Amino acid sequence: MSRSDSTNRARPFWREPMVWLVLGIPLVSIVVGVGLVVVATRSGGNDAVGDQVQRVSQIQTTDLGPDQAARQRGLLAVLRVVDGAVEVLPASAGFDRAAPLRATFEHPLHARADLQLQLQPSALGWRAPARIDNGHHWRVQLAPADGSWRLRGRLPRQQQAVRLAPALSSGD
Repeated sequence: MSRSDSTNRARPFWREPMVWLVLGIPLVSIVVGVGLVVVATRSGGNDAVGDQVQRVSQIQTTDLGPDQAARQRGLLAVLRVVDGAVEVLPASAGFDRAAPLRATFEHPLHARADLQLQLQPSALGWRAPARIDNGHHWRVQLAPADGSWRLRGRLPRQQQAVRLAPALSSGD
């Protein structure tokens, strides 16, 4: 066999670099795409707001009635995390001191780590036994059982107290 015969012979397709590029790039993109879908579906809810939201013509709306009710009643409170308990101290009049309250602690990243506490009336306000992880921030919401009003605040990492106020200011 002469040298010219060996150079004219066709090589198998798997030894051609262009074939690997033509087949490899789409295969890699499919694998990466499947990986992204898996990560996206396992990440859980990533809504920044835990409220029920209606979507109308690409506009998201939520019920601000409880915030307006709290503003009209002039409600303010301080939530403290102390000694394995959560306490709410009223900072204004207008609270029904005999009714229990519901405190919701929303984790900033993982909805499954959210906490809901039923606070019972106490001598100073309301109280419930609970251990709150202070290693990250919490969005805090306080409301009665019927949800007629709500107060909100943000408990920063490594802090033990937060001021709770209506989400709407007096100018809204």
